[in-house]
Amino acid sequence: MEKLILLHTGPLGVNTYIIPLAENSVLVIDPAACALTRDENAVTGFLSEHSLIPAGIVITHGHFDHITGLKTMKKAYPDCRIAIHKNDAAALGTTAPEAQHTALSNLGMEKLYSALTNMPQADVLLNGGETLDSVFTGNSAAVTKALSLWKVIHTPGHSAGGICLYNAERKELISGDTLFYRSYGRTDIGGDEGQIIHSLVMLKETLPPETRVYPGHEMYGFRLDDGI
Repeated sequence: MEKLILLHTGPLGVNTYIIPLAENSVLVIDPAACALTRDENAVTGFLSEHSLIPAGIVITHGHFDHITGLKTMKKAYPDCRIAIHKNDAAALGTTAPEAQHTALSNLGMEKLYSALTNMPQADVLLNGGETLDSVFTGNSAAVTKALSLWKVIHTPGHSAGGICLYNAERKELISGDTLFYRSYGRTDIGGDEGQIIHSLVMLKETLPPETRVYPGHEMYGFRLDDGI
């Protein structure tokens, strides 16, 4: 299992990615499966079926639709650490319902408040610029090497703590809701239009045009130069 695995989960059809590392270890990106969308065990069930163990969970940004599966993940894997950028840390833990109020109200999705109660807190706060071997430690040499290939890029705009994950060796970018195919994340639910344009320009100017992009929703696997 070498390629990224995609599961559509939770409210608004989030692209949850499972990234093979080494041995039977994987990264889980944006688990959103929850009871309200009747797919609560989509991620944990897939991992169990394929005898995979999550070395860590990365949240690309703190909006409600990308985090609703965290309670199920933590229940199944209590030692698995959750990482999110420090600027979006309030979206998790006891402050989650309050932090999500504006987004839920604007989208008419107040019913999701119940899914955000008793939300796990982040175990690791990201700054941007670090590689994931420094975030998820205590793994075997092979898993640590695989983690070291993934770099955190802070890309604010859709949210203050939005990030992308970039693997230069594989030329793959997990873009969260920063970049979609010929589009980008909305900025009217706590974002900033100027910031996201700056983030997009930075990605275009610093990453190879043939980089394959895996966003948080919809079409995935397109080239960076086709997307921007």
